[in-house]
Amino acid sequence: MKRQVILIMTDTTRKDMLGCYGNEVMKTPNLDRLAERGIRYENAYTCQPVCGPARSAIFTGTFPHTNGMVTNSIAMGDNVKTLGQRLSDQGIPCGYVGKWHLDGGDYFGLGRCPEGWDPKYWYDMKCYLDELTEEERRKSRKSDTSFDQNMTAEFTYAHRCSDRAISFLKEYKDRDFFLTVSYDEPHGPSLCPAPYNTMYDGFKFQDHPGFEDDLADKPFMQKLWAGDMLHAPLEKINKPSRKLSLFLGCNSFADYEIGRVLDLIETSMPDALVIYTSDHGDMLGSHRLWQKNAAVYREVANIPLIIAGGQRGKVVHAPASHIDLAPTIMDYFEIPLPKIFEGKSMLGQIHNPLENVNDCVFTEFTRYEVDHDGFGGLQMMRAVITERYKLAVHVLDSDEFYDLYEDPFEIHNLIHDETYASIRNSLHDRLLEHMNETRDMYRGYQWAVRPWRKDKQPTWDNDGYTRQRENEEYEPRQLDYDTGMPMEHASRKKKKY
Repeated sequence: MKRQVILIMTDTTRKDMLGCYGNEVMKTPNLDRLAERGIRYENAYTCQPVCGPARSAIFTGTFPHTNGMVTNSIAMGDNVKTLGQRLSDQGIPCGYVGKWHLDGGDYFGLGRCPEGWDPKYWYDMKCYLDELTEEERRKSRKSDTSFDQNMTAEFTYAHRCSDRAISFLKEYKDRDFFLTVSYDEPHGPSLCPAPYNTMYDGFKFQDHPGFEDDLADKPFMQKLWAGDMLHAPLEKINKPSRKLSLFLGCNSFADYEIGRVLDLIETSMPDALVIYTSDHGDMLGSHRLWQKNAAVYREVANIPLIIAGGQRGKVVHAPASHIDLAPTIMDYFEIPLPKIFEGKSMLGQIHNPLENVNDCVFTEFTRYEVDHDGFGGLQMMRAVITERYKLAVHVLDSDEFYDLYEDPFEIHNLIHDETYASIRNSLHDRLLEHMNETRDMYRGYQWAVRPWRKDKQPTWDNDGYTRQRENEEYEPRQLDYDTGMPMEHASRKKKKY
């Protein structure tokens, strides 16, 4: 049996921007049909709602605080290996077409193919810009270009990514392979031709209580993030706009381009494992916020995730995470999972949706961008999420706790509600344990000693975990500090003297 995996990504697609997630206004017929022949995850979460860190988790199987990419425009550690490197070393051809955002360069990338991926098909955004004249480059970065009379699909990055992906699939259709198709769309400038450029004119969100949140009991940083919208009337926040219409239209255009790739997959490799997701969402005015930052609100952190190749037409409500995609893909290829991976394989669940993989998942935030202090600068957050509850600890601010069954739009912050103290504290303990197990470099007593957690006391030793972890696939076994000899096992707690 051939083993073939296609991972399709878009940038800044909210879960409710897909028709299959219940929004009948949204026109995404191709992703909807993928959901019909696969599994749709209702409670899947990004590891960090920022482009680069989110992708670092997907392609390394480790959280941003582990692989070092805790913000945009900073490279991962030199000893961090991606799926392309791991799979190609096992003889599996790997193609990467589209936005990469993991090389530490600017928004567009360096235009250089990383180790492990086929250079013939490598096509990051710098490669696209290099194909354009100076005038075309400037037009490619302006939203108004969408309304030029001569605007065509062929001009867009999305179309050229689809063309390249189709070429890869035709070449490798009779072999094992792993292909990523990573669209920048619908992320701004949201270029798209007619009829997509006006498809959502007049649209505004209906029946969405999130717009009514006044942030009264929310972290201070969210009030700063809201800016002038904090005290604006509702009709100024949730209203039709050309920018929103174009963004949603570009999302439908991205679906069209994805459909071109899916058509070939369905006819030439119908048994392939096909995964669709987005790196993160966008607040779009909900909670009086725009874009993304240190938040776990559904609009920005609860991402779409569809997997076809197992059960058909099923919905999974249990928590899922991007951190589990790398283990799933390697498990599919029957390659032993690296010890450094911080997620679990979802392969069993793909074939049996009743199988439980996670009872909780984790999301984090450190900062948005490294090259400037906009977007709030340093905003340290760690969060744990179950199907029903969310706990977000903002170490420099106040914290959040939500009951999603009673408050699905996350309006009422229950962090000081002692009715929930037991479950809140239990989730807090899980979060602290997760930070220890993954050797989160930003650990400290401040995460444990919160105003609502009276039983925690600060200690200089914290929980005493060492930095050592087991990882032998690509580097020598770490040495024990006390003996200088290869460690026998990764010690959890350091000795006290």
